Amino acid sequence: MNDTNSVNCPTCGANVIWSKTNNWRPFCSKRCQLIDLEGWLH
Repeated sequence: MNDTNSVNCPTCGANVIWSKTNNWRPFCSKRCQLIDLEGWLH
C-alpha cells in the first residue's frame, strides 16, 4: 500500500509530495509560493 499523497503545484503544475517535511506545500518551491503571493497582493 502506498501512503504517499501528491498534488500539483498551483503555480507551475509540477507534481508535489504532500508531507510535513515539504515546507512549501502545496507549492513545489519558494519561487512558486512567492509568485502566488504576488498575485494576491496585486
